Amino acid sequence: MNAQAKVAPRDSISTAIRGAAASGRPALVGFTTGGFPDRDRFVRDLRAIAAAADVVEIGVPFSDPMADGATIQRASFASLKGGFTLPWLLGELEGMRPRPRVPLLLMSYLNPLLAYGLNRLPDAAAKAGVCGFIIPDLPYEESSEVRAALDRVGLALVQMVTPVTPAARLRMLCEASQGFVYAVTMTGTTGKSVAVPDEVLDYMDRVRVVSPVPVCAGFGIRTAEQVARMHGHVDGVVVGSALVEVLERGEDPTAFLRALAP
Repeated sequence: MNAQAKVAPRDSISTAIRGAAASGRPALVGFTTGGFPDRDRFVRDLRAIAAAADVVEIGVPFSDPMADGATIQRASFASLKGGFTLPWLLGELEGMRPRPRVPLLLMSYLNPLLAYGLNRLPDAAAKAGVCGFIIPDLPYEESSEVRAALDRVGLALVQMVTPVTPAARLRMLCEASQGFVYAVTMTGTTGKSVAVPDEVLDYMDRVRVVSPVPVCAGFGIRTAEQVARMHGHVDGVVVGSALVEVLERGEDPTAFLRALAP
């Protein structure tokens, strides 16, 4: 047996997050919208985010982004207006040389993935260096076909939990999640700033107790103070709307991310 068995792409996500946490800080999962603010600068911005993040999550724009707040909705609509397509994104990622040093995830609603075709999506994604998917509108009970397709090439299907997820379902979703568990900090949509009360920290602790994979908090993470308060209660944080706004203003995403978890 080969002592250096090939590591599945999904395992690189957990490894990156645990590595950051072991260094004494929460891992940073940086989110950007594919093709925003400009398709011509997407690869440059992606490299800048990857220079400071431990994992990069790329949003696939969709016309009905039900879980996204105003910032990401605005970015998605602008990207679609600019001609974004999923085949374009996969082509850009496949052509990047050198490839980003950190794992890449795609956050997509189910419709664009079905339109692309589940029979060819996993191979195309793996070829583009994608390690997994977050699909907010795909219930666990209806995920078997997608999971089987991604499993074939070792890609993750990340599960999301919320503060109101019942205990039994929380355990089930954590045990099913691959790469990490996305622990939503609040009910509602992305973008609202969270003060991180004790109740949120208690909830994160409950998720970590039952999760066999790292736990990352997302929705409303904007400041170094929030990240510091989360330290010790999560393995990582997802920075979405605030990072998209940095790109929208033409500011430096690398400096912004490095200031969150120095």
